[in-house]
Amino acid sequence: MKNYLLYIFLVVAALGVSACDEELNLEPYQSISEDLALDSDNNVKAVLTGAYDGLGNGDVLGGNALRNAELLGGDGEIDWVGTFAGPREIANKQMTIGNLDAQELWLDAYTAINRANNVLTGLDVVVEDDKASVEGEALFIRAICYFELVRFFGKPYEAGQANTQLGVPLVLTPTRGISEESKLPRKTVAEVYAQVIQDLTKAESLLPSENEWRANKGAAAALLARVYLQQGDFAKARDAANRVIESGDFQLLSDYGNVFNRDENSSEDIFAIQVTTQDGVNNMNTFFSIPEFGGRDGDIEILEDHLSLYDPADDRLKFFFDGNGAMRSGKWNNQFGNVGILRLAEMYLIRAECNQRLSTAVGATPLADYNTVHTRAGLPAATSVTLDLILLERRLELAHEGFKIHDMKRLKQSVGPLAYNADKLVFPVPQREMDANVNLQQNSGY
Repeated sequence: MKNYLLYIFLVVAALGVSACDEELNLEPYQSISEDLALDSDNNVKAVLTGAYDGLGNGDVLGGNALRNAELLGGDGEIDWVGTFAGPREIANKQMTIGNLDAQELWLDAYTAINRANNVLTGLDVVVEDDKASVEGEALFIRAICYFELVRFFGKPYEAGQANTQLGVPLVLTPTRGISEESKLPRKTVAEVYAQVIQDLTKAESLLPSENEWRANKGAAAALLARVYLQQGDFAKARDAANRVIESGDFQLLSDYGNVFNRDENSSEDIFAIQVTTQDGVNNMNTFFSIPEFGGRDGDIEILEDHLSLYDPADDRLKFFFDGNGAMRSGKWNNQFGNVGILRLAEMYLIRAECNQRLSTAVGATPLADYNTVHTRAGLPAATSVTLDLILLERRLELAHEGFKIHDMKRLKQSVGPLAYNADKLVFPVPQREMDANVNLQQNSGY
C-alpha cells in the first residue's frame, strides 16, 4: 500500500516537472485555467492526490491539529515544555493574533479545500467507473477540513440553539486568483456544520467500502458520527457509528499496543494519514516523542493528573513510558508511522454513549460496547455501566489523539478557570487574513 502511495506521488511529481517545460504552465499551479489543469482523468486524480497531501500537512491532520486540541484542553494533564512560541501560547491559553499555528492551520486547511474544490469541478473528465469515488473523496477532504476549522475558529456548537456565532468562510468553488468576490465573510457555525454534514452524507453514498488507503464509505460514516456527536445529535451519531461497526469492514485489534506506530493501516483503522520515509509528516511523533524515536527533545510531558486516571492493571497505562526525564505517550514513537484519524474503538464508544443517553440498544447495549473496549485494555468485564464510566473510557482510550478540547467543549467542561465557551479557547482569525479581507470579523477577545 505504501509503495502504491509513493508511486502516485512520483506520478504527481513527474507531471509537475513536465509542466515546467511548457510555457503555458509557468504560472503557479493554483492559477492555471481549469481547462488546462483539469483536462484529463490523470490530471484530476493528481489534483485529488494533492488534496490528500494538503490534508496530511503537518499543520493540519499530519499532527498539529491533533496536538493543539490536546494542548488547548490540557488542563493539568499534559505540559508543553518546548521552545516554540505558538504551541506555548495555545497551551497557556494566551494566543495572539499573530499565532503561527493558528495561521498555518487556516492557510493549509484552505489549501486542501481549494484542491478538493478543483477536483469537484473536473469530474466530467474522470473515467465513469471512478467518478463516484473521486467525487466522494474530494467531498470527504473538504468536509473534514471545515470540521477542523469550525471547531478551532468558532465558538462551540450548542445543541438546541440557533448557533449564529461566527464560524469560517465557506469556499465551495475553486479560487484561482484573488478578487473582491473571493473575499468572503465568515458563515455561522450552524451553516458550516450543515455544509460538513451535506458533504459527508453525499460522500458516504458515493464512496466504495474498500478504497486502499484513501477515504471510503466507512470513513465518511465515521466522521459523520463524530460530527453529530459534537452537535449533541445522539440518535444520528449512534446510527452513523452503528453503520461503521455493522459493515464488518473493520475489526478491533486484540492487542491495544498494536494499534499505534504502524507503517500500514490495521483492520481497526478507518482512515489514517499515510506517512513514508519519502513523503508525509507525523508531527505527533515530532512533539509527543523523544529523539530516540525520531521526535524532538520531548516537548510534551504527560503529568500525574492524567496517569492517575487509569486502573493499575490497564494496558493503556503500561503504554506510557519514562523518556528523556519525563513521562511520555507511547502512541507516537514511529517517526514514519501513519497518523490515525478515525478508528473503530471510537465508534464503539460513540454508540455506547449515545445508546446510554437515549436509553436504546441499537446494534448492542451500552454495556456490551463499553466492555468491548474496556476488556481489550486487559480489564475485567463490567456488569453494569453509567454515562460517566463510558465518558471516562473514552477519555482513556482516545487520550492524546486530538480529542481533548473538543470533548471538553461538547460536554461543557471548564478548562481550568475558563468556561467551555471562553474566548481564550477559540483560535484568533490570522492577522494576515484580516489584513487581506475586509469582510472578515475577528473573534471576540482578540
